[in-house]
Amino acid sequence: QWAGSSWYFLRYIDNKNNEELVSREKADKYLPVDMYIGGVEHAVLHLLYSRFYTKFLCDIGVIDFDEPFHKLFNQGMITGKNGIKMSKSKGNVVSPDDLVRDYGCDSLRMYELFVGPPELDAEWDESGIDGVHRFLTRFYKLIMDQKDKGVEADKELLKVRHKLIYDITTRLNNFSLNTVVSGFMEYTNTLTAMAKKSGVDKETLETAIVLLAPFAPHIAEELWEAMGHEDSVFAQTWPTYDEAKLVSDTITIIAQVNGKLRARIDVRAGSSKEDMLEIAMAHENVQNFISGKEI
Repeated sequence: QWAGSSWYFLRYIDNKNNEELVSREKADKYLPVDMYIGGVEHAVLHLLYSRFYTKFLCDIGVIDFDEPFHKLFNQGMITGKNGIKMSKSKGNVVSPDDLVRDYGCDSLRMYELFVGPPELDAEWDESGIDGVHRFLTRFYKLIMDQKDKGVEADKELLKVRHKLIYDITTRLNNFSLNTVVSGFMEYTNTLTAMAKKSGVDKETLETAIVLLAPFAPHIAEELWEAMGHEDSVFAQTWPTYDEAKLVSDTITIIAQVNGKLRARIDVRAGSSKEDMLEIAMAHENVQNFISGKEI
């Protein structure tokens, strides 16, 4: 049985070819695999044998590369109670059917990502899925409430949109998938607050939907259609950010007196240390603690 698991990834891209193992044209276009994701228990039996087969097939000219995978990522294991590996024999396997019925599969998908860093083991606890479900409900409501408002994007909305793209893209590229989910939660709260004040523009809403799509594909597809599109959300290109839009005109500084927080003050970005100190010392609450004392 090891034979099939040693070269199956070559067949994925050309699985109806009855003349050859894989067409050279498709192999040149799609292979080798960018990233192999699997448990550490595959390290010897599968990965080592895959390298043997790939090198052999390269030697005889079937493919033109001798390493099957560019990058390896070993994900952690989801365990049952007390860190025990799930298995039918132990009777601790969790069926997703009830959770899908009660919360939908998108909530389950995102919760699985949210339980912790993907490279670490995690003990399954379904109590947290409720929070992820509430987030997706808020996201859905935000889009549906704002989609027809016709809001124009101001400088603050542009900044939030580009920061959203930057943060989600950076966390995804770093494979920090649990923080991708928390990032969506944070920005949904931010956009909901902005919606109550002056509304959210259509492009920002659409950007958020495209970013969410790999993680909650069914909700994203439905929302994309609700925005008036006839094509799939997965036919879109990944959004890009403009670094110039990420820069803030103001920054918040913290004023402490004797190590204790006394004020949070917004100052112009690029202010000198001397100017910030002068502004902080003039703050009413700071003055209450330094007036008449030697600095």
